[in-house]
Amino acid sequence: MRCAILAFVAGACWLQTRAELPAPEHIASAVVIALLLCALRRHGANILGAALLGASWAAVLAHLAIADALPREMEGRDVAIIGTVDSLPHEFEGGSRFNVRVERILTPGASVPRTIAVSWYGQVAPAGGAREPVQPGERWQLVVRLQRPHGNANPYGFDYEAWLLEQGVRATGYVRPAGPRNQRLDGFVPRFGHVVERARAALRRHILQQLEGKRYAGVIVALVIGDQRGIPQSDWDVFNRTGISHLVSISGLHITMVAGLAAWAISYLWRRSFFIDGAALPLTLPAQKAAALAGALVALLYVLLAGFGVPAQRTFYMLAAVAAALWFGRVVALSHVLCLALAVVVLIDPWAVLGAGFWLSFGAVAVILYANLGRVQIETGWRRTLAVAARTQYAVTIGLVPLTMLLFSQVSVASPVANAIAIPVISLLVTPLALLGAMLPAPLAGPVLGLAHLAVELLADALALLAASPLAVLNAPAPQPWVFLLALSGTAWMLAPRGWPHRWAGLAAWMPMLTQLPTAPPAGSFTVTAFDVGQGMALLVETRGHRLLYDAGPQYAPGADAAGRILLPYLRGRGIGKLDALVVSHSDVDHAGGARTLLGGVKVAQVHSSLAAGHPVVRAARRHSRCTSEQEWNWDGVRFEMLGPAPPSYDEPGLKANARSCVLRVSAAGRAMLLAADIEAAQEAQLLQHAQGRLQADVLLAPHHGSGTSSTAAFLAAVAPTVGIFQVGYRNRYRHPKKEVYERYGSRGIRRLRTDESGAVVLAFGRQIEVSEYRAGRRRYWHGQ
Repeated sequence: MRCAILAFVAGACWLQTRAELPAPEHIASAVVIALLLCALRRHGANILGAALLGASWAAVLAHLAIADALPREMEGRDVAIIGTVDSLPHEFEGGSRFNVRVERILTPGASVPRTIAVSWYGQVAPAGGAREPVQPGERWQLVVRLQRPHGNANPYGFDYEAWLLEQGVRATGYVRPAGPRNQRLDGFVPRFGHVVERARAALRRHILQQLEGKRYAGVIVALVIGDQRGIPQSDWDVFNRTGISHLVSISGLHITMVAGLAAWAISYLWRRSFFIDGAALPLTLPAQKAAALAGALVALLYVLLAGFGVPAQRTFYMLAAVAAALWFGRVVALSHVLCLALAVVVLIDPWAVLGAGFWLSFGAVAVILYANLGRVQIETGWRRTLAVAARTQYAVTIGLVPLTMLLFSQVSVASPVANAIAIPVISLLVTPLALLGAMLPAPLAGPVLGLAHLAVELLADALALLAASPLAVLNAPAPQPWVFLLALSGTAWMLAPRGWPHRWAGLAAWMPMLTQLPTAPPAGSFTVTAFDVGQGMALLVETRGHRLLYDAGPQYAPGADAAGRILLPYLRGRGIGKLDALVVSHSDVDHAGGARTLLGGVKVAQVHSSLAAGHPVVRAARRHSRCTSEQEWNWDGVRFEMLGPAPPSYDEPGLKANARSCVLRVSAAGRAMLLAADIEAAQEAQLLQHAQGRLQADVLLAPHHGSGTSSTAAFLAAVAPTVGIFQVGYRNRYRHPKKEVYERYGSRGIRRLRTDESGAVVLAFGRQIEVSEYRAGRRRYWHGQ
């Protein structure tokens, strides 16, 4: 059974790597072949049949999910709908975001998916009074403007489109300010999911009211209902660097603990029911069965409050399987229980295999089971408990290193120490207090929740000291497949049962993984990566021994920007821990929005910008210099020339930020790229006058994202590019690139690449220019659907 389940999961994983879904007739044929193979009752045939069934099952669910799509002609149109709030709303400054389950479409001829995700900015009461929070289960009439699922596509980045598909969300958008047409119709629509989400909302509101103004209130909320959106990125950085982020949520450990306490309490009371007249409960139902049922039900309740995430699901299914075995008097191996939980998770949600939590959750349990094979316990009492806990922590720490490096390109060296402190504090003190405080009424909840918060605060202060050390985290490039498999075999060797020869030698298999260096182009050539950051700019220029980032992308919302979401994960994935230079072309938020986050996340030797002296980015820089047309330097046979702005422009206080953009030309071996930021026609004319002989470039970063005020015919003639890069957001409100400008490039035979369509674009400049598009090279069936 275990091999068949693993094959089923492997088939589902294979399906999630496909660029296109198999046709329905091919799926039907695969199912028939799979059933015939399974009927042969031969091990190899059964394994192959299970794999075919896994791929077929995932394909069927994918077809059903994608079929519920927003028609392209409906994008950008106002549509009136009636629906219910189907998720726990995320409140942010100036609005909220939530899922809507569409019940009726009021606009004639319109078509909308069953589930959509919308943001409501500046929501007010119908009478124009104070803002009314949206609550789960409410029925609303809304006017919405939608678009098909679309996310930024970059190496080592988060696949937002896959996440939306897993959530069943097939369109995103926002609520239009339509006055009385946006109105609440019902205060609550009774459905099971609505009851759960309303309960979660009530608990969150209760906790936040009792901990108003407290820094770590979001952590307490996460421990009670699994909503982690209230934890700021700065705190996540500390938790990740110390390796305790798995504790700052409803983890399997917490669910098991709560279920165990419930089972123990029921067992204790059940066995003593003889003292209650007429209530000899053990004679009706054995105490063990009652305890198992109680533990499973409490675990289910906690998992529902947790939002039914994969780690919580895995824990519940394992506990339920153990409870069922006890109830029916069966003896099952824990490996069978783990595989059964694995099968149920993938059956319900075949897209779960795309998430890091899936692999870390099941991987951790698998490591614990493997590491305890052949272990004979001779200790008793607290010594045995301490020995088991220490061995388990050692096994998980060692066992997950290759997987952590593969998923995050870093491993926390401080994790063993941090977890030794954090596990007992969070699991035995904070979580029980948080749960108790969440259930108590207001007069009693405050002190209990306050005590839980104090414990988190003290723990966070200690963790911050650990995280501050440069040795807290080991970074390396994401391992190649063969390097990962080698490290995995070494890990299995190190965790093998006692008696296995030279277990320490398994560490040698880690060396290729831990000693990898970032790739780099040959001397005398360079590569440029134009990231897909939405409506903004960010490009990484690499030579043999140096790296320069041109602009840092936009800020999306308070505390969220392109550096945190895209640039830093990419640099970690490549194993790049230092930038030799950062050029911030000008102060517009779509170019400078991620600069401070970037400076806080990676070492930057030098910042060049046109920013004012008091700008926060200038203050945060180690070294700063103004961009001027007089600057130039050489790295590894590659020439960098700053063509603008002219020094006198800094003495013109009324000049727009766009007009003072840093214009950079990078060239080597007769090939060049011109990075023109947001210059407009006037600045293009100045460049034609003062830098006429230095403008020619094979690749042009379209000025001002292809706006109608730039890319004049004379400028394009002088640059004479063969490739034009447009860094633009999908369906951006500026409608960049403008149609006439885009056609101007096309009329000159220039190859046009848009990051909203191509994803990240990588250009390798050597004797020839090699261009690769991330979406084309890593296309999945849900992209663009």
